Amino acid sequence: MSKPDEAGQRPDTPHYESATGGWGSLKGVARVLADQRPTFGAFRTLMRQNKPGGHMCTSCAWTKPAQPHLFEFCENGAKATIWDLTRDRCTPDVLAAHSVTELRSLSDHELEEMGRLTHPMRYDAASDRYVETTWDEAFAGIGAKLRQLDPKSTVFYMSGKASLETAYLYALFARLYGHNNLPDSSNMCHETTSVGLEKVIGVGVGTCILSDFDHCDLILFFGQNTGTNSPRFLHTLKAAKERGCKVVTFNPIRERGLVEFADPQDPAQMTVTPATPISDIYLQVRPGGDIAVLAGLCKRVLELDAERGGSILDRAFIAKHTTGLDELEARLRGVFWEEIEKESGLRREELHEVAEIYATSKNVIGIYGMGLTQHVRGWLNLAMLVNLLLLRGNIGREGAGISPVRGHSNVQGQRTVGITEKPKNVPMDKLRELFGFEPPQEEGRSTVDLVEGLLDGSVRGFISLGGNLARAIPDRVRAERAWQGLDLNVQIATKLNRSHLLPGRATWLLPCLVRAEEDRQAMGPQVVTMEDMLSMIHGSLGKREPASPHLKSEVAIVAGIAMATLPPNPKVKWDEWTGNYGLIRNLIEATYPDKFRNFNGRLFTPGGFYKGNEARNREWKTESGKAQFTAPEVMTSLGKPPKGEEITLITLRSNDQFNTTIYGFSDRLRGLSGPRDIVLINPEEMQRRGLAEGQVVTLECAVEDGTERVVRGLRIVPYDLPDACVAAYYPEANPLIPVGYHDELSKTPAYKGVPVRIRPDGAGA
Repeated sequence: MSKPDEAGQRPDTPHYESATGGWGSLKGVARVLADQRPTFGAFRTLMRQNKPGGHMCTSCAWTKPAQPHLFEFCENGAKATIWDLTRDRCTPDVLAAHSVTELRSLSDHELEEMGRLTHPMRYDAASDRYVETTWDEAFAGIGAKLRQLDPKSTVFYMSGKASLETAYLYALFARLYGHNNLPDSSNMCHETTSVGLEKVIGVGVGTCILSDFDHCDLILFFGQNTGTNSPRFLHTLKAAKERGCKVVTFNPIRERGLVEFADPQDPAQMTVTPATPISDIYLQVRPGGDIAVLAGLCKRVLELDAERGGSILDRAFIAKHTTGLDELEARLRGVFWEEIEKESGLRREELHEVAEIYATSKNVIGIYGMGLTQHVRGWLNLAMLVNLLLLRGNIGREGAGISPVRGHSNVQGQRTVGITEKPKNVPMDKLRELFGFEPPQEEGRSTVDLVEGLLDGSVRGFISLGGNLARAIPDRVRAERAWQGLDLNVQIATKLNRSHLLPGRATWLLPCLVRAEEDRQAMGPQVVTMEDMLSMIHGSLGKREPASPHLKSEVAIVAGIAMATLPPNPKVKWDEWTGNYGLIRNLIEATYPDKFRNFNGRLFTPGGFYKGNEARNREWKTESGKAQFTAPEVMTSLGKPPKGEEITLITLRSNDQFNTTIYGFSDRLRGLSGPRDIVLINPEEMQRRGLAEGQVVTLECAVEDGTERVVRGLRIVPYDLPDACVAAYYPEANPLIPVGYHDELSKTPAYKGVPVRIRPDGAGA
């Protein structure tokens, strides 16, 4: 193994030598500007982005500060806005020139590059093409099909970009229609948070707010790539580092955003001043090894407390606010350091050093991403992180807490206002009172349940409000075949994507506004709202001219389908709500009065208004009424640890990507570029397995359930990874993820920990 450089990077594998941000970030934005040729006024939109009274970015869910920077957008936020405001148009004439079969030969990037959808379209099976229709025809046709179907055989999916107003009406529509089948993108990434944190601290979201980062002494990162997934967060980290906060990172890959950052808005740092180092310690944990890491840290903190006369633990907090510490201590006494080292891939001395820093830090924030949630025992990963924080009272006080980093800009907020398959999380009594109907009480389908329903034929109708779900799900190849057997497939979207090319017996493609565009309704331009990952609510006002006069808002589309489907109800006023979104916010406030008090009066509060959090106030809505310590039964989050020739697969998103949207083919921050059909593996693992750089291989899923799952034609790239794992891009590697291989409690697919075998192309499979 080659010796790492000063930054800890192996020089014999691809890597990015510059800091995150800096000139590289500006060049990335410039490239997308040149490629997309956005409409006039795009720069003015960026200048309003993430500012009070402005337009809220549709990219990540990082919070919006009360005192924004001059440029309050990051590279990926700029890409998302520019991508939305492209001059290219996917008109009826463009679609008429291509059969759906022909369109399937295009890449994800090529499909979206066709531009903005401009007219409502209907799939015509005879010509295998999308043909223009009218909104009235579309709504009437969809409504007729929904009335023919058993409501429980339909699923209403929602992407994490849609507004709180849209989400509330969509959830109401589903329940008036007769089901709770309301999965959203959270099911595939942070449902583990919703379920796991609720189990141990009583709330399914993080406990931190932005000001906590002004007072923390230590930040622990687990399984999160800030530089690509939420780059504006780097400004907060930079400020914390400059006042002396320490950062320790546990992640299989050395992501540049957590190594060093050059602020593009700091002239000195863009010219002569060195970049800001972010992580004081960066440990490349083996995939599935976070439980062992956290067990080791907890074990050592308990040892230090014993060695130092009981001065380390916050015993007053533990006695008053927690339960289960005795069981945790007993379990950790039986865990030997040799097992911790084996499962984590780290040395005892490294964990001892981090434990010492933790034990001597007053205020600590634990941050995590999908590297913790997307495992078979993802819930236990989170419970173990909570264990560590509870030992020193680091939940429920200023400068401390747990903070999951969410993806889509409003994915957390949609859950807040009713997008959930779990009726226990919705105030059904309020809905009954407000709208005069009996809400369904049967638990609905999650995304995993949707895929299983597609495969067994029990799902017959599907509406997708945004997103590219067919591309994002596990068992993708099997599900794509089943998708085309649906009786109804409705796709509400802004650009063409792979999900639109799997038409069922009746299929509609309905184009909507993007958030940056003016949403003009009967009562004038409308404001929409969203909730960020720190539980702050923000208003957003679009100003750009819509890409087509034929576009409708997501609110208007949901209302149009609902009116065509449901019988009249004097308490359900779709037309009035569509004309004035303030009326929808009144309904949200009436349904959730504790979270949305004076909703309309606080739309443009600088920095947003806080919806509140019981655990932050040390009110524990758990079964015991206290925060729960959890004794781990196992030291790995992998459901099936690899054995023999097997190896663990983790899936990645590139720097030129947001979820399934591929902006280009540069993974600059990892030193990679070009085609995405690659598999990353460290040089020593390559040598042990007789593999060569550039060799073309097949990955084969090693979960034995009677189904063959393979991805062929992947090129070997040596990379700085731990032993016993490989990495490949999402969504290209999704066919390898079994739909039944998911978190035990939340059903979040285990995208970060599936056992696979590597075969020379053409061999084995």
